[in-house]
Amino acid sequence: MAASTAVLHGLSSPFLAGAKSSRALVAGSKAATAVGAIAPRRFVFVAAAGAVKKSWLPGVRFGGSVVDPEWLDGSLPGDYGFDPLGLGKDPAFLKWYREAELIHGRWAMAAVVGIFVGQAWSGIPWFEAGAAPGAVAPFSFGSLLGTQLLLMGWVESKRWVDFFNPDSQSVDWATPWSRSAENFANATGEQGYPGGKFFDPLGLAGTLKDGVYIPDAEKLERLKLAEIKHARIAMVAMLIFYFEAGQGKTPLGALGL
Repeated sequence: MAASTAVLHGLSSPFLAGAKSSRALVAGSKAATAVGAIAPRRFVFVAAAGAVKKSWLPGVRFGGSVVDPEWLDGSLPGDYGFDPLGLGKDPAFLKWYREAELIHGRWAMAAVVGIFVGQAWSGIPWFEAGAAPGAVAPFSFGSLLGTQLLLMGWVESKRWVDFFNPDSQSVDWATPWSRSAENFANATGEQGYPGGKFFDPLGLAGTLKDGVYIPDAEKLERLKLAEIKHARIAMVAMLIFYFEAGQGKTPLGALGL
């Protein structure tokens, strides 16, 4: 249990460095699980967080890390042991990949809603909306793509820096009158889940008392699981939308709407 906790919570070193320490963490986790090697191997066991680990292939009973990778213990929200390529063997990489999955999923959820609402409102396919003559600012696809890469590149670069140095980007140098450091600080204390007055205005995962945001751990855990599930579905949906766009089709058109 101590080794698993170290793997999950002791990931402060950048994943581009510290390979030896990362391997040591994984080795420690393996050593802890080797104690029960005498007993027959089972695919459902108690994780460090005290929850029963679930499998992404519950009907399969063969061994190996394809179904039951030892570096995934069920502690992460939505962790069902799916890592056939072994991308999360290094604990630092695992933390980064979860961050990347979460951010890509959030963008995908926003994109799916925007594609459906935009086409239902205007009747213009989502991959032609920006260049439509009636658009607010008609631009070519290349211009829109270049603008998106520049803007998102700036935002993502700041998120990259904040990943390795949490809360380093929530400063008031740009807009001192907006109290950005106070509004954008990591109120939940967990990387990737800022919460607070700005990111949780409805108080879904916490409460606001005397101007101070107090997170609710139980609600936050339920919302983490719900979010990652919806994020994965949205990413699969966007992949399908891209294939449809390559054939000149839209999601609503494919549904006959």
